[in-house]
Amino acid sequence: MTVEFENRRQLHDEKTEEGANMTADNELDIKEAFQRAQKGHNNKAKLVASLKSRYNKLEDKSLFHEEFVHYLKYAMIVYKREPAVENVIEFVARFATSFQSPPKTEEEEEQQQEGEGEEEEEETEDDHPFLSFIFSFLLESHKASSHAVRFRACQLINKLLGSMAENAQIDDDLFDRIHQAMLVRVTDKFPNVRIQAALAMTRLQQPMDPDCPTISAYMLILENDSNAEVRRAVLSCIAMAPHTLPKVLKRTRDIKENVRKLAYQVLADKVHIKALTIAQRVRLLQQGLRDTSEAVREVVCSRLLPAWLLRLDGNIIELLHRLDVENCAETALDTLKAIFQRTSPEELLQNKVPLDNRKLIPVDSLTCENVLYWRALCEFIKGKGDEGDEMLDQVLPDASTFASYLCGYLKAVPVLLEEQRADFKQLELAMTKEFISQQLIHLIGCLDTNEEGGRKCMLAVLQEMLALPQTPSSLVFLITEKLLSLIPDDQRRTQTVAEIISDVREPITETNPPVDESVSRRQQVQLAEVKVRILEAKQTLEDCIAAQDFGRAAELKDSITELENRRNQIIQEAAESNQPSDKEAPTEKNDPETLLRCLIMCAELLKQINIKTRIGPTTSALMSSLILPSIANAHPAVRNMAVMCLGTCTLHSKDLAKTHMVLLLQIAQLDEVKIRISALRAIIDLLLLFGFQLLSETPATQTAPSSQSPDKQEDDAAVAEGRGDAPEDTAQSVLVMLSEFLDCEMSDLRTEAAEGLAKLMYTGRISSAKMFSRLVLLWYNPVTEDDTRLRHCLGVFFQLYARESRVHQEVVEESFLPTVRTLMNAPATSPLAEVDINNVLELLVELTRPSALIKPSTNTEEVCVHDYLAVRMCGEMLRDPTAPEVRLYAKTLSNLELSRDETVRKDLLTLLQQLVQAVKDRVCLRALEKMAGQLVDSKEQADLLSASALQPLDVNADEAATDDPSKSAKRPKRGQRKACLAKGGRKPSRRAESSEESYSDGENVPQSVPSVRPSRRAKTAALEKTKLDLNPLINQEANVS
Repeated sequence: MTVEFENRRQLHDEKTEEGANMTADNELDIKEAFQRAQKGHNNKAKLVASLKSRYNKLEDKSLFHEEFVHYLKYAMIVYKREPAVENVIEFVARFATSFQSPPKTEEEEEQQQEGEGEEEEEETEDDHPFLSFIFSFLLESHKASSHAVRFRACQLINKLLGSMAENAQIDDDLFDRIHQAMLVRVTDKFPNVRIQAALAMTRLQQPMDPDCPTISAYMLILENDSNAEVRRAVLSCIAMAPHTLPKVLKRTRDIKENVRKLAYQVLADKVHIKALTIAQRVRLLQQGLRDTSEAVREVVCSRLLPAWLLRLDGNIIELLHRLDVENCAETALDTLKAIFQRTSPEELLQNKVPLDNRKLIPVDSLTCENVLYWRALCEFIKGKGDEGDEMLDQVLPDASTFASYLCGYLKAVPVLLEEQRADFKQLELAMTKEFISQQLIHLIGCLDTNEEGGRKCMLAVLQEMLALPQTPSSLVFLITEKLLSLIPDDQRRTQTVAEIISDVREPITETNPPVDESVSRRQQVQLAEVKVRILEAKQTLEDCIAAQDFGRAAELKDSITELENRRNQIIQEAAESNQPSDKEAPTEKNDPETLLRCLIMCAELLKQINIKTRIGPTTSALMSSLILPSIANAHPAVRNMAVMCLGTCTLHSKDLAKTHMVLLLQIAQLDEVKIRISALRAIIDLLLLFGFQLLSETPATQTAPSSQSPDKQEDDAAVAEGRGDAPEDTAQSVLVMLSEFLDCEMSDLRTEAAEGLAKLMYTGRISSAKMFSRLVLLWYNPVTEDDTRLRHCLGVFFQLYARESRVHQEVVEESFLPTVRTLMNAPATSPLAEVDINNVLELLVELTRPSALIKPSTNTEEVCVHDYLAVRMCGEMLRDPTAPEVRLYAKTLSNLELSRDETVRKDLLTLLQQLVQAVKDRVCLRALEKMAGQLVDSKEQADLLSASALQPLDVNADEAATDDPSKSAKRPKRGQRKACLAKGGRKPSRRAESSEESYSDGENVPQSVPSVRPSRRAKTAALEKTKLDLNPLINQEANVS
């Protein structure tokens, strides 16, 4: 059956002849039902019941079918979402599905299983004849040439399937027909047709089948459909399965805000938190909570997080456990802050972490999750200001108590040796304790340190921790930061850190001379000999006394006295040699770990002190004794930190910056990548702070100001050498080095150089059209496609730079032609050959648009940047009218926002006349005509451009308009382009695909609407101003019949 909607009147006459036995009253009943259905206030249930009653009384149902479809066609030819038409479609869906048998109960299903044979015969009767007839009609209509009919057919199929019961069944053949038809329609060129087709297939999915064609089509649409509303429709109805989840997750990074928002809603409603990996959970929260759209952030906070907490019984600690907070602390903090913002103060205190009577978490109960929750809660309450002081006292102790608590825990953090690091369990335990220590140190910022005793106690603990060699290097930065935050004076800060560095690097130790083992052994031998002689002498003395030889006894007594004195002398000498000395002497430590700890403290000190603070003697001593020697250290981490310290230190003194600038330039070119990046950052910071005059030998010599010609600082090296201008030659060398980094294969170094050049250009330190062109080409280069940071940085820079001032727009305008030439001349082997030049031109035109300025000029007669750009492109086309880029220039001319200066317009018209005579390409000629339409009225244009070359233009334009209705619809009236651009502030972009629903077929446009110009655009505008009513058309058909 082929549906011919153009001949519906003839078809109605034939039906009337065939249905002679059907009364006129029945005809009116169907027509009246459709007329009443158009009104929103009518009760459609009553209409359905009344018409169904009439239908059941008829013996010949086929005539009713034909009559019903006849009136349905009036609604199906209307594409616009008119309320009357929508009501009719809703009525038809309700009426058709009212014939479906009610859902079966459990008892009926059991009986059905018992009588399988009888039910098989009745299965063919499950589908009502009227419902089958409507489906057949719609499936035959989905191929109609009218997009309105295709749209309504898909819409009605969607409503029919959606109105059926949850356990409804349809015939397998009908299922396959609907399935195949909707698979075709999801590729329709009209987005609204694709939307309805996608919605219609919702109940046709088979999630358990990995090869389900419906789900495969859905995933293909999510990946490739250019219309955001189509992607949203698919997101709303796609079934969640392991193979569809990654596609839904990817839509959370969609370019359109509404798609991202719906993706988070779908994940909150349909996906359990356990179905996601840790990485997926973290990525969802990280991107959602930091999304640029407030609506997306609101959905994450109000839908996704509550849904996850609900599935975890409201346990926030369990939620943190499922996020692996050790590796994503910042995301976890953002998550907790979002939860706290929607929690009342009473609930915050009720849900606080388990604290003891000292308002501390017992050391044995400390975990990564509860300590992070404790920190986030305290920081959130602290952020409330005076309102949170009372609450903060309930969750935090005083400074002295916390200082002793922190000191005890930090001393218990294990220090692993190289052999112990091979044991994964010990390494994991150490990392966990370090993470907990970091969170405890962060809590120092929430303490009340106004009380002098508590502050001194905390300072003493922090200084002790920094001086202890057992403190892990990963904690040194945090401890130093908190220490300096407690000391307000820069001089005291410097002195305190210098003393700690001195204690760490040169600890005072007692000097113990080494004991000579040979001397000690000799003393022991002598002592033993003396003791033996004393014993022998005493024995001899006893013998002499017994023999009454008193003379000999007196001699022996004197000898024994001498031996005892000798023994005492030897014992005293041995004791003195073994006794430790009280002398103390400093010993300097130069191992990499010690140097790194000292440099970290020094770097944090230099960051914290005011940049206007001059370099004092203490800082100079640190520079000469610690920083500069560490530059030549063999350990890369030590060298990197030393370069960072040197770069930060030079920011405080221009003379110091001049002295060490050459050293930083050498490091930026010769060392490892990480160290080169640190040196490059230091160089950029110095140039931003002091400018390129820093490179001059004397302060009086300065480089050219940024307002001069942009090529002065980059392209005149030979001229500078001829004048003997050494400072400008130095600046030229630095710029050459920075520009060479843009071609570096190492992405990190290339990104850092591009970001630095962007900063220099935005602040006015550099004004170079060629450098801007290099950055544009780098942004479009396919090589940098995976470098997200580079693309984001340059994308933001281009907008901010061009909108800042007209001077910047002039730089962009000067880079226009060099950029195009580079892309056009790129060899086929170059990545630049893949760049879309049209896209580049659109970007440059948008950046130079006068209305895009933050403070646009109020003088519309002033010559703008686009005027100069138009003259440049005309000159370039006249140079070689047959060049391939002429078509690009001609197309770009019509997108310019020109001023109203009469002199400029006359000059451009003169150039256009010359181009018309020189250019032979018809596409270019049409673009030139469009450009001329912006400059003069229609009458003047006809007089000026009456050359024979333009005669066939209107025919081609009409043909193009016929082939592409959307292009003809967006084509502006001649002479009105300027007013539109001046009001809108940017060029008219291509209409969104969803706007196509504003167009309707010519057969639906009321003929009585007056139109000055009978075009599709005028008809659409007239249709939008009227409320469509199907009654006149229905009555007209009824009268004719």
